[in-house]
Amino acid sequence: MREMPSPPPPSTPPAPTARPGASRVPAWTWLVPLLALGMLGIALSGVAVPGLVLLCGCALAGAVFAAVHHAEVVAHRVGEPFGTLVLALAVTAIESSLILSMMVAGGEGMAVLARDALYAAVMIICTGVLGLCLLAGGLAHREQTFRVEGAGAGLAALIVMASLTLVVPAFTTATEGGTYSPSQLVFVAVSSALLWAIFVFVQTMRHRDYFIPAENSSDPEAHAEPPTLARTWGSLALLLLSLGGVVGLAKMLSPAIERAVAAADAPRAVVGIIIAALVLLPETFAAVRAARANRLQTSMNLAIGSALATIGLTVPLVVMASMVFDLPLVLGLAPKEMALLAVTLLVSAVTLGTGRTYLMQGAVHVVLFAAYLFLALVP
Repeated sequence: MREMPSPPPPSTPPAPTARPGASRVPAWTWLVPLLALGMLGIALSGVAVPGLVLLCGCALAGAVFAAVHHAEVVAHRVGEPFGTLVLALAVTAIESSLILSMMVAGGEGMAVLARDALYAAVMIICTGVLGLCLLAGGLAHREQTFRVEGAGAGLAALIVMASLTLVVPAFTTATEGGTYSPSQLVFVAVSSALLWAIFVFVQTMRHRDYFIPAENSSDPEAHAEPPTLARTWGSLALLLLSLGGVVGLAKMLSPAIERAVAAADAPRAVVGIIIAALVLLPETFAAVRAARANRLQTSMNLAIGSALATIGLTVPLVVMASMVFDLPLVLGLAPKEMALLAVTLLVSAVTLGTGRTYLMQGAVHVVLFAAYLFLALVP
């Protein structure tokens, strides 16, 4: 009698794909931030080291990758939109502290520092970061979607905050030269902080579902096992160390950047653009990576949330410092910069108004970013 074949054993569902570093801490993720801080310490000490600028640049790049890794670990533990909020808040808080320290130390020569930093951050995020995200996502996935309810509200708040901070001061009559009177400064600072706080409340509590990406079954990291609580706290500490290294090294590299800009006979405003771009590198890398993984909602949360946090946190601190230390503060932009800002916000409202993006929107933002950089070099 012919023997019947035995039935195959029941298949077991595949184990969830572990995100790199979810169960084991890669050595480079804690070693690189420590090396970056070590390089920062050497640069601050004034010790002559051959190739110090190159070493600081390499340490800065490594710190960026480490910051993105730890931000993703924290984000995977706390979920959206809290994960992107952690990275945006950390970067903005450190950047605001850097601007504040330079204003207090620089005195009269730093009257336009806050304005230039805010303008550069908004332009880089709304043209460069958004453009790269839409372009990368369009090339990889043809068409992507996100919740327009959350992005639209954030963009509306950004238009109001950027206009009150950077445009209106050029037209007020209480003071001259693109400045605000003390009462006007207080009003703008309170308004910016209030709008940002309301946005965070809406994003994290009242309408959190407007900022949560749709489930993406093709992304293995979406189903990875969350890291432990101890691993999350460790990554949060290393994230702050990495971001501190990024900002500190960017500040230490600024004299070399200034010399290179002067040698190229470029306007001094280019220095602020380069430093702002270096500080925003962690968020840029994380946002583009999320777009390529078909998580455009995460990219939108990072980009718009970062722009709002930059104004909502920096303006109150800068206004407070200008009043306490009697520092001059110029906020109003020149006509050319105002025109570019207006075009950027208008294009952002049009391209992000439907909740669906493809290659063309990304190309428009990237071209606008190129125009911003070109006109900064050739005013």
